[in-house]
Amino acid sequence: MAGLIEDYAIIGDTTTVALVDRSGSIDWWCTPRIDSGAAFASLLGTPEHGRWLIAPTADSTVTRRYEGDNLVLETLFHTPSGDVAVIDFMPPEQDNPSIHRIVEGRSGVVTMHLELVVRFDFGSITPWVRATGDGLVMVAGPDGLRFHSPVRLDGLDHMTVAMFEVGEGQRLSFSLTWFASAEQEAPLPIDSLAAVNRTRRWWGDWVAGCTYDGEWSDDVVRSLITLKALTYGPTGAVCAAATTSLPEDIGGVRNWDYRYSWLRDATLTLQALLVSGFHDEAAEWSRWLRRAVAGNPGEFQIMYGVGGERRLTEIELDWLPGYENSVPVRIGNGAAKQFQLDVFGEVMDAALTAATNGFGGQIDHDGEVIVALMEQLERVWDQPDEGIWEVRGPRRHFTHSKVMAWVGFDRAVALAELNGHHHERVDRWRELRQRVHDQVCEQGFSAELGSFTQYFGSSNLDAALLLIPLVGFLPPDDPRVTGTIDAIGRTLLDNGFIRRYETEATSVDDDVDGLAGTEGAFLVTTFWYADALALSGRTDEAREVFDRLRGLCNDVGLLAEEYDPAAGRMLGNFPQAFSHVGIVTTAANLSLADRAPYRLRSGNDTTGS
Repeated sequence: MAGLIEDYAIIGDTTTVALVDRSGSIDWWCTPRIDSGAAFASLLGTPEHGRWLIAPTADSTVTRRYEGDNLVLETLFHTPSGDVAVIDFMPPEQDNPSIHRIVEGRSGVVTMHLELVVRFDFGSITPWVRATGDGLVMVAGPDGLRFHSPVRLDGLDHMTVAMFEVGEGQRLSFSLTWFASAEQEAPLPIDSLAAVNRTRRWWGDWVAGCTYDGEWSDDVVRSLITLKALTYGPTGAVCAAATTSLPEDIGGVRNWDYRYSWLRDATLTLQALLVSGFHDEAAEWSRWLRRAVAGNPGEFQIMYGVGGERRLTEIELDWLPGYENSVPVRIGNGAAKQFQLDVFGEVMDAALTAATNGFGGQIDHDGEVIVALMEQLERVWDQPDEGIWEVRGPRRHFTHSKVMAWVGFDRAVALAELNGHHHERVDRWRELRQRVHDQVCEQGFSAELGSFTQYFGSSNLDAALLLIPLVGFLPPDDPRVTGTIDAIGRTLLDNGFIRRYETEATSVDDDVDGLAGTEGAFLVTTFWYADALALSGRTDEAREVFDRLRGLCNDVGLLAEEYDPAAGRMLGNFPQAFSHVGIVTTAANLSLADRAPYRLRSGNDTTGS
C-alpha cells in the first residue's frame, strides 16, 4: 500500500515529476510529460503496478531533506549496522527525462535491496526486457526505458531485483532514462555525479533570480521551486498538481486528474511569480495562454493539456484499486467542457497584471484576444454556470462567478484606459460592469445572514466569496464584506481550516455538487481567509491562520490540495500548485506592505478598519 500523501517528496526536471516515499520507493512517475501515462503507478495501486525501491533490508529510521534551494533529495537511513543515504534527482533540460539515484555509505556497512517494477500506461503494460552489459532496456509500444545499474540484477516474477552492500565512503549510481522506442536507440547512461552537479547549478542559478525580501523566505522559496517543478518547460504551462486521483475523501469518489493547466490559475500564478522576480516564467505562461485560446478565444476551455491540447477525455482505469481503495481512478478531466463564467474574469485579470508589468503584448497582440473574450462575456455573463469548484450538479447563478464577470468588465475598462482607447465598447463595458455589480449586491447578498451567499437565492456559504474584497469588488471595510468573512468563519471553519462549501445537502435544491461523500478543508481557501482577514485590518488573526497553514507542510515543505483536520492528514492531489501559490501570495500580503499582491489586484492601498 502507498504511504501517506504527506510522506512523499518530489523530484522533477520541468517536464515531469516523480514522487518518492520515505521508504525509498518511487511510487509515481509519468513520462515523458507530467500528463503522460505513468511508468510507476503503485501510488494508486500496489507495487505490481510499478515502482522503484532502493532501501536497507534492515529496519531503519529515516530523515530527509532537499540539499538546499533545489530538487536534489537526500533520504538518510539509520540502521543498526550503519547509515546510508539515497540521493534522488532529475537533471533539467535533457533530451530524455531521467531519474538518478546515488547510494552513499555514510557509516558502517548496510545491506540494500533494490526492486524495479516498470508497468507502462498506469500499471497496465509489462515491457519486454533485454539485458545489457550494465543494466536493462525495457520497451513496450512507444515507450522505452534504459536502466543503468552498477550491481548484479536478477529477474523475479516480472520484477528486477538486486541485493548489495554499501560501506562508508562508497558510492553507487543508478539511472533510469526514458526514450521514444520507435524513434531512437536506447541512450547511453550519463554520469550521475556530473549530472547531480549540473542539477545543483541549474537550480542555484534559477533561485538566484528570486527577489522576494519579505518574511518566511524559506517557505516562499520552497513553494516557488515547487511551482517551477510543476511548470512544463517547453511551453510554460503550469500544472495544478503532479498526480491524478489522490482522493479528497478517503474511500470516496472525489478523485480527479489535476495534471493539466487551468486558466483560472493565471492571475494568482502570475502574481506569485512577479512578486518574486520571475518575470521570464510569467511571460512564458502568458505566451502559453495566448496559444491555448487560439481560434475563437471567446470559446475557450477552462483547462488545457500542458502542450495546449484541448481534448482531455475523462476515463476510468478499472485495473487500479485506487489510493486506499478510493475509486474510480480517473485520467482526463470532464470538467474541461464545463461552462465556468469566472474564467473570463481570471483571464482578464491576468491580462491587466501582465500589461502593467511590461509584457501584456504576450497575451494580447493588437487587442484581438481581449475583444473576442469580451464579446463572448457580453453574451453569456447572465447565464448560470458550473462555478469555480466544477460541480457535477446543476448549473447555478453562482455569486462568485458573477463577481468574476464584473472583474472581466472592470479589467477590460482598465486595459482600455491604460492603452488610451476610447471606443464605444468601453462605454458598453462600463455599463455592464455596473449592471453586474448591482445584480450581485441585490441577488447574491442575504440580509438575514449578513453575508453574500453561494448562489442567488441560496442560504449556503462558499469560501470563494472571500475573494470579493481581494479582487476589488467591494472595499474591505464594507459591512457586507466583513459580514461575509465572519459568516464563513462561523460556518466553514473546521478546526482552523476553511472548507470550500457545505457538501452535505439539506434539501434537493441544496445538492450543489452532485457527488456523494464529503471532503477535507481546501487549503487555498484558508489562504484566502488569511488574505481577507489581513485586508480588512485583522492582521494578527491572519498571521495566526498563516502560521497554522505553514505548519501543515511536510518535512520537505510540500502541501497537498486539502487537509483532513479530524484525521490530521493531507488529502487530494500532490503537490498542489494552488496551495503553494497561497504560501507565496499570503506571505507577500502579510509582509510586503504596498507591494502586497492583494493591494495590486484589488486597487486597495490601505487596509480597512
